[in-house]
Amino acid sequence: MIVQAWCMRAARARPQAGAVVCEGRSITHSELLSASACAARHLASSGVREGDIVAIELRPSIEFVQALHACWLLGAIAMPIDVRLTAAERDALCAQAALRITQPLPAEGAPRVAAAPRGEPPASRSSSVTPDAGESLLAQASHHLHEVAVILHTSGTTSTPKRVQLTFGNLLWSALGSAVALGGGGEERWLCTLPLCHVGGLSIIVRSAIFAGTAVIQPRFDAASALEAIMHDRITLMSVVATTLRRLLDQGLSHPPHLRAALVGGGPVPASLLSRAQQAGVPACATYGLTEASSQVATVPVAALSPARAALGARLTPARADLAALGAGPPLFCTKVQIAADGEILVAGPTVAPAALRRDGWLATGDLGHLDELGNLHVTGRKADTIVSGGENVAPAEVEALLEAHPLVAEAAVLGRPHPEWGEAVAAIVVPAEGASLTVEELRAHCAAKLAPFKVPKQFSFATEPLPRTASGKLLRRQLR
Repeated sequence: MIVQAWCMRAARARPQAGAVVCEGRSITHSELLSASACAARHLASSGVREGDIVAIELRPSIEFVQALHACWLLGAIAMPIDVRLTAAERDALCAQAALRITQPLPAEGAPRVAAAPRGEPPASRSSSVTPDAGESLLAQASHHLHEVAVILHTSGTTSTPKRVQLTFGNLLWSALGSAVALGGGGEERWLCTLPLCHVGGLSIIVRSAIFAGTAVIQPRFDAASALEAIMHDRITLMSVVATTLRRLLDQGLSHPPHLRAALVGGGPVPASLLSRAQQAGVPACATYGLTEASSQVATVPVAALSPARAALGARLTPARADLAALGAGPPLFCTKVQIAADGEILVAGPTVAPAALRRDGWLATGDLGHLDELGNLHVTGRKADTIVSGGENVAPAEVEALLEAHPLVAEAAVLGRPHPEWGEAVAAIVVPAEGASLTVEELRAHCAAKLAPFKVPKQFSFATEPLPRTASGKLLRRQLR
């Protein structure tokens, strides 16, 4: 199946509406199409052809989005690269790239071509685009849903980052599934503080193009700047990790006037944090996803955040008024989730990268969890992180969530330490809240009140610096061993 290029369709649907806002600058959908077409001609003049891999080594910016759409107008495969990596690491990732974009591409002089008439099916791309293609570039721009759109590298929390090839179809179905769960349309202004080189940030750019909405990009998370945008820049949606949501609440986030939903993912979301957000009038909902599934797999729907939750009928009983009881919510309408015999979460559907599927058609996520009686997904941890202590399995994420529910704990990490009697002992590293005074006895009693004895950490240590995390906010447990 072939669809019209997303940036072209957005320019036709809402030409004067904002496409991207970043660091005091903005660009409309019409301007983005023109700039991307100009950049595509520049790439073509540099020898880039359909199917080539183009590495985008740019910080989150309007120029990054322009380069992304330029690749897609040409039929090239975009490969975002984290500019914070060392030169040697970037070189290794870019070994197969036909071209590396390290400076903003030209944005002026693009061909002035009207979009295809309404209702006219998009034409197939030619086998190559020459530097003088000019107006034919926009006339033929389309996306073949079965073709690879982007190569992303996983965050590498447990091993070397993996290359994941996502198709245009994967990205489109993910955007549609997200929209069904969250609602909305072209009027959305989605705050993005996540790296664009990872799927959480990139998917915001994709959705904003598909639905002709606005992506409000902040290259680095800063609580004060993000709070200013949320409260005064008509932000309707945002994607955060638990740590950044906590920092926003600490900064004073309360009753944002336009925010419909704050998606919280990237790892376990403490129930206490969701409760705190609810009390502050922040519509926070947990979500679960991964790169191989084009971002979201399951998401608590916006309907569950409404004060009129009773409209959901029996699906939200008084016992389930607490949003934390919904876990990561139900799978997206286009996604199937199954739990393997060992508790591993399996995913299938059109959002999953074809190369990531097993022969039986399922993606093995490496995450552990279960589905409740209402079909909501609850994620309990990573298979690779499981601690086996005295023959009992302990999920670190469960213990971390309880520790972080303590009012004097800012962060916590749980891992297994070698032990001569139990094989592994559950150990916790705790970062106290600023100015807080904590004791091992207090923390052990806090855990013992709600955990089975074998899950209670046998060892506690305190850290004064933030715990190591990936750019997307996931805990780098392997650096703590």
